[in-house]
Amino acid sequence: EAGSEDIDILSNGLAFISSGLKYPGLKSFAPDKPGEIFLMDLNSNNPRAVELRISRGFDLASFNPHGISTYVD
Repeated sequence: EAGSEDIDILSNGLAFISSGLKYPGLKSFAPDKPGEIFLMDLNSNNPRAVELRISRGFDLASFNPHGISTYVD
């Protein structure tokens, strides 16, 4: 709905998507909504983005994701 900013796809087909970037001069379709991270399983017959729940204690009100990357150990 607000558009995605970046995506990182793991070798196992899981995709992490950042959404909700607010930047001066950039139109925001949801200016009062905090940023979000979604997970999509590209191996699924019907892939859909599912919002990940972010842990308590994290400042969601100011969450403004710009980019995303993963580290696999």
